[in-house]
Order: sequence, then C-alpha cells, then structure tokens
Amino acid sequence: MFKNHLKTAWRNLVKNKFYSSINIAGLTAGLAVGILILLWVQDELSFNRFHQQAGNIYKLENQVGTGASVQIWTETVAPIGMMGKQQLPEIREIVRWCYGGLYYSMTYKDKRLNIERPIMADPAFFSMFSFPVIKGNTTNPFPNVNSIVLTESAAKKYFGNEDPIGKVIVADKTTNFTVTGITKDVPKNSSIQYDIVMPLQLYAQLQYKDRKDMTFDNDFHQFNFDTYLLLQPGTDLNKLATQLRNIHLRNKADDTDIKYQFLHLPDMHLYQSDGKEAGMETVRMFTWIALIILIIACINYVNLSTARSMLRAKEVSMRKIVGAAKWQLFLQFIVETALLFILAAILAIGVIKLLLPFFNQLSGKTLQLNLGDYHLWFLFLITIIGSLIISSIYPALLLSSFEPLKALKGKMNARISDALFRKALVVTQFACSVALIIGTLIIGRQLDYIRTRNLGYDKDHVLGVWVRDGGTHYNAIRTALLSQPGVLDVTRANGNIINLTNQTGNNWWDGKGANETMMMCPVAISENFIPFFKMQLVAGANFTGTPSDSAHFILNETAIRQAGIKDPIGKRFKLWETAGTITGVVKDFHFASMKSKIEPAIFYIHKAQNASLYIKTTARDASKAIAAAEKITKQYNGEVPFEYTFLDDAFDRLYKTETRTGTIFSIFAAIAIVICCLGLLGLATYTAQVRTREIGIRKVLGASVAGIIRLLARDFITLVLISIVIATPIAWYAMNKWLQDFAYKINIGWTVFVLAGIIAILIAIITISFQSVKAALANPVKTLRSE
Repeated sequence: MFKNHLKTAWRNLVKNKFYSSINIAGLTAGLAVGILILLWVQDELSFNRFHQQAGNIYKLENQVGTGASVQIWTETVAPIGMMGKQQLPEIREIVRWCYGGLYYSMTYKDKRLNIERPIMADPAFFSMFSFPVIKGNTTNPFPNVNSIVLTESAAKKYFGNEDPIGKVIVADKTTNFTVTGITKDVPKNSSIQYDIVMPLQLYAQLQYKDRKDMTFDNDFHQFNFDTYLLLQPGTDLNKLATQLRNIHLRNKADDTDIKYQFLHLPDMHLYQSDGKEAGMETVRMFTWIALIILIIACINYVNLSTARSMLRAKEVSMRKIVGAAKWQLFLQFIVETALLFILAAILAIGVIKLLLPFFNQLSGKTLQLNLGDYHLWFLFLITIIGSLIISSIYPALLLSSFEPLKALKGKMNARISDALFRKALVVTQFACSVALIIGTLIIGRQLDYIRTRNLGYDKDHVLGVWVRDGGTHYNAIRTALLSQPGVLDVTRANGNIINLTNQTGNNWWDGKGANETMMMCPVAISENFIPFFKMQLVAGANFTGTPSDSAHFILNETAIRQAGIKDPIGKRFKLWETAGTITGVVKDFHFASMKSKIEPAIFYIHKAQNASLYIKTTARDASKAIAAAEKITKQYNGEVPFEYTFLDDAFDRLYKTETRTGTIFSIFAAIAIVICCLGLLGLATYTAQVRTREIGIRKVLGASVAGIIRLLARDFITLVLISIVIATPIAWYAMNKWLQDFAYKINIGWTVFVLAGIIAILIAIITISFQSVKAALANPVKTLRSE
C-alpha cells in the first residue's frame, strides 16, 4: 500500500510541475534559511558551555558609583578573589587573568612574530576551564614565571613541525620564556580567547617591583583583572556578594559605593551581570525570523494545496467510490506532503552547503555543516518534522473529507470556511513580510543615524598610531611629522577617543557630598588635543602649554551637570592626588558606543609614557603620512611593531555587530518576501485558472483588460492592506524594544510604516500582475470553447 501511495504521490508531483516547483522552491528556501539561522542561534547559545564545570563557574564583577553615575565594571582588583577563597568556604577555586600586553614580539631562532592575543593567568586556569591541554601539566602549567603555554596554531607559527615543549622563545629580545604546555586552539564559542598564556605572577613581579607600599596581594586600587570563581553547588549568590563586599571594605574603607555581583559563565555572552540582555535580544529576534520564514514556506504549501482541492475533488471521489477509506486518503496526502518535504530537505542541504561560506563571512562565524553531528540532525529533524506537521494535517483532512456524489455531479463548491482560512493564511504571510520590511527600514535608519550623528569631534582623515614612549619623545616625533607632506597636525592622548575605557571615582570638588561618587573617564592629552579634534568649549579656555596646565582640568558638560557645579570656571577640583582648578568645559562628545549615554569625562595634562598618537592627514597624501609615521615612530618604538588605524575604520568596528545584524536581517527579510511572493504567484495562477470562464464571459460582454486585471488583483490587494494594519503595531513594538539598547536612537515616525506599506503593495501587484495580464489578454473564444 505504501508503495502505491508513494508512486501516486510522485505522479502528482510530476503532473503538476508548476505548482510542485513553487512548493519545492518555497520549502527549500524556507528550510535552508531557517536552518542556517537556527545554526547561528545554536552557536550563540552554546558559548562557554563546553567547560565541564560551567554550571558552577561565575565571573565576579563590580557595580560602582552612586546616582546617575552607577556603572558595571567587568574587571576587579587582584586580591578579592584570593581573599574570598581563603575566608569563604563557598568558593572552591578562583582564576584571575588579564591582558598580557607587556611584550610586543617573540623570537625563536631567526623567526620573529608579533604577539597576538596574549593573556596572563593564574595556574588554576587550565584546571578550572576545559581548554584541552595536549602537552603539559594542567595543575602546574607554569613551573616558574618564565613559563609559557601556546595554542597549537601559535606553536605551529614559531616552531613548525618541531616539538615545542622545552623550547626557549625570546620576548622583545630581553626575556626568555620556556614553552611548558600546548593547548588546542580556543573554540570560537568561548568568551575567553588567547594564543599565548603567561603566568600572572610575572605580572605581579614586574608591576610591583619598585613599590614598597603595595603588592599584588593588597592592591585594592587597580581594577585590571577578570576574576572567575568556582562555587559550591547551591551557593547563595546575594549572600556571597555581600561577604565579598565586606572583605573589600575591610581593606579599603572609602570604597563605600562598591557592590559585587555575579555573571554565570554560560550566560556571559548574552547577558550582563545586572541581568540586562547583551546579545540575547538579537538571538531572540533571529529565532523569530527563522520561525517566520519556515511558517511562510509552510503557508505557501497549505494555501496551494487547499486552493487546488477543487481540482482534485473528482479524483478523491472516485477513490472513495471504489472503496478507499478516509484514513487511506488521509495517508495518501500525508505521503505526498512528506515526499515534497524530503525533496525540499535534500535540496536545502545542498543550498546550505553552498551558502555557508558566504553566511560565515557575513556573520563572522565559523559554522560547519557536519552531517555526522547528531546535534545537527536533531535540529534538522525538529525543523522538518515541525514544518511537515504544520503543512500536511489540514490539507489532508480537507481533501479526504469531500462528498463523492456532489463532486462527480460538479456541484462541489469550496466551503466558505476554507476560503476564509486561505485568506487568513495570506494575511498572516504578508503581515510577517510587512513586519520584516518595517524592521529592515528601522534598522537601516538607526545605523545611518549612528554613522551621520555629530560625535562632538572631527575624526575625518585622522590616523591613530600607538607609540611606546610617546610621552618621552612626543615633541621630537611631532616636530618630525609636521615637516612631512600630507601631515596637517599631530596630537596625543593616553587612550582611543573612539572608545575610551578608563574610569575612576577618585575625585573631589567643591560641594561634593560625603557618600557621593562620580565615576568619570580621565584622559591625559597634549594642549592642542581639543582644537585638533575641533571640539567645542562652552565655557572657559583651553590648556595653554605652560607648566600651570598640570593643575588645570577641563570637564565635559555631563561631568559638570552630575557634579552639580554652578559657574564651574575657577572652582576647585581634585583628580587622584592632583589638586587644581576647572579652567574649561567642553561640549559633550561620544567616546563610547551610542548604546551608552555620554558619561562624565575629564581632560588633564600629563606626560604619559604610553600614548595614542593622532595624525591629521590630507585625503590626497594619506599614504605619504602613513609611510612617514612608520619611519619616524620606529626610531623610538623599539620592538613595537608599527600599527595604525584610521578613526573612521575604528568607529565602524565599534558597530560591527549592529551592522552585521542589519545586513543579515535585510537579506533574510528579502528571502521571506520572495517566498511569500512564490505563494502569491501560485494563488494568482490558480485564481486565473478557476475563473477562466468568468473572465471570458466578461470580455465578451465588453470588459476591458484593465478591468479584468483590477478584478483579479482586488482581493489580493485587500488582503495585503489588512496585513499592513495587523503588522504595523507588532513591528512597532518589536523594533521599539530593539532600539531600547541604544541610548541615542531615532524616533519611529509614521513615514516608515507608510513606506513599508507601499513597498508591500507594489511587491504584491508586481507578483500577481503577470498572471492577471496573461488571463486578461487571453482570447475569450478559445477559453469559452475549452470550458
């Protein structure tokens, strides 16, 4: 019996090539795109879950500041974790790590390479986390402070096919390291990324060697370390956070504004430690897009199957008359649907293989279609079976329920409920499509708003170069550069103006409350920094370049407002141990992502040892300026490799995730609309087919071609208009929620919805116009004769 069902199903597919092609194309596109998105979602949700103890590992973070100045600091002081382990039984193990940028290059024999992704970590790093160690001791990876652990890729770069264990590698031609361990390359779905791991104790030796008053074990001032705790199962996190805060206050009593909080390791890629979503909103959005695309593809099949039920009424009736039971007919149509889905699934796998490299490039992922992975087959089966159930049940029930005598007499009319059901499905399809169009327009406008918003400074044609001894040799470097073609001006700072990250609450001003803390971003600059970037002073004056500048401060408007300082010029202000006066107020400028509000900032003059050098170039001679910068800075940079970036590029990288999201969203929205149009084309073709006699009679009675087209298109356009009404509030709610991630965002105006509606109507008209025009131009004599 099943063989006969399969044979009949195949014959029906071949006989109705047009409708079969539309169904298979729509389902293939829906399955391929839906599975691609779900693979992306699965990868996002898998972050950090490969660690065997992930369920009990938490990242320790701080909440600092008071009032409007409250912030989350993702890095902690060095001693807090170790003291907690010593005093609190809930903490089984702790690991601290920090960026290991103490060295710039490493040499083995005659091979010298820049150091990439170095970190410095506690010895428990490899026993707490499940980074597979190929060679070496996981419990004692650093026998001494000159030990080093490499990934496979890093070891391959330095040593080729040699066994790296025991080999000596030289950092900056000054410090020898012995390779004591090799790990597999870090998985892409890890929040911790490294190529080289050095002992954290080395950091402690180098940073505190000249300090008698402070050691690595009692420094409660530097918040430089990512701290992870392995906790006992069932630990009360609120109680533990309070206990750690008490330990902190016993060692530094003036940090009254500090609180500790935890971020669960499996959640840290998508959430913040205060519970707010980081990337989870995007994951949720793409999950919905995948489901919408699959539903649209399934609706196509249901619509065409139910619409064509009239054409199969006699076939079903004959089967019933010769003895076919209802369940046998039901099974027949289920087999037809399953065969269609199997063909679509096979094609979808091929499409995914073709599209995966492009999708990886677009999304920044390294997803793989590993057909031997049972997780992938589970995803495939859930997607395909779910879609199959949605698509097959109703058409099979409808087709198996026909009354044979009425059908054979030609008195079988489509039931009103079936027509309404199809219309509801078309409305659902187009409502989803309109919502995606609205989302695409809003995301595009927000990204355009970010790119074109006045940042408060001029970043055009500005080159950023990191100089190791920029403070010591700044004047010599600046003088040499200003004599080069293509260089208009030079300045410096101790950070990247695109994304300043340093924060401090160690400040005082006239009128500051006893328990008040204002977290602010301190930026050491040269005296020409403000005019260099064309920043606007709203009060006071710029630095003068005289020794008195060392006791002068320029604050931004937000700092003055949060501090509540009236008439700030000349008022006393203290930053760390330097007491001085406010000599200027600079207009607010964006020095971080627009997802964050502008925070307090302060400019001061300091001969920093490390400097970000900024070079203003002409567009025409930028290449000459780069060559000159490389030549001149190499005289003072020693082993530091020459690296530069244009601030425009750095700004674009700041919003890389949002740009990728917008691009992916737009592409998949377009695919969803195409799938929707395939279904509309099929329905338009069917409508023209069943109304052939009516169209012929109308033409004989004098109806025009335009009138016939309006007749056929009117019902579809009405459904699209209903879709627009339904989709508008849903899309507004969803996109308004997405925009909440941005502190600075567009207002969603009515023009977006009008434009989306016009686009949807035009798409519908173009889709159905071909079949409508074809039917309207047909010779009525021929059509009536055939009927």
